[in-house]
Amino acid sequence: MLKILSAALAFLALAPAPRPAQAQDTLTVFAAASMKNALDDANAAFSKASGVKVTASYAASSALAKQMESGAPADVFISADLKWMDYVGDKKLIKEGTRTNLLGNRLVLIAGKDSKIGAITIEQGFDIAKLAGNGRIAVADVKAVPAGLYAKAALEKLGAWQAAEPKLAMAENVRATLAFVARGETPIGIVYETDAKVEPNVRIVATFPDGSYPPVTYPVAATANAKADAVKYLTFLRGPEAKAIFEKYGFSVLASAKAS
Repeated sequence: MLKILSAALAFLALAPAPRPAQAQDTLTVFAAASMKNALDDANAAFSKASGVKVTASYAASSALAKQMESGAPADVFISADLKWMDYVGDKKLIKEGTRTNLLGNRLVLIAGKDSKIGAITIEQGFDIAKLAGNGRIAVADVKAVPAGLYAKAALEKLGAWQAAEPKLAMAENVRATLAFVARGETPIGIVYETDAKVEPNVRIVATFPDGSYPPVTYPVAATANAKADAVKYLTFLRGPEAKAIFEKYGFSVLASAKAS
């Protein structure tokens, strides 16, 4: 009996250890801060359908593009403007043939939910500096962040930039801009329509007219070193389930499942 037990123990010692359960496949997505709520929902739906986990990193498109340039690993990049997707494209950081214009958005003027500022019509000659009174105007960084670039373009087109510039309170991204107004740190701010809709402590007082700034466009692409599942993910983002999610949050959907 002892010999049999010893032989069994010897066999177990030589047998290979059980293989650990295979780690779940994971995609890393770099996405514009304004996409957080909608993309979190879309990612959850994709993971449920595919079994592929998605980890999203949200920040200003400019910051994400610079991180990619510095070697930060990502499988997919979603920018809030064409400029920063062009930037990473020029650096050969995205996979050729995977780029698609996915979503659109609109620029709005917001105030705190209890603000006495009523509904406003924005037109040529709009005096946003006067509207801010003794307070400041929250915007994303007008030198680099897409929401700030769109805001500056609109204010310049409307003839409001010169008076507004000294009153700007610039934030690192559009969600930080939103927070300035939500916390009452500034009386007004310029954000995307979708941002305003997910923050209960602000309300939209005006929408910037079409043509006063370049169309807000969110291009998406797989990165140059993307995992194979990135293609499946991009297809999902262009499909009907993701479309319904994006539209629920107020985005306009530009891409379709047939887009290349």
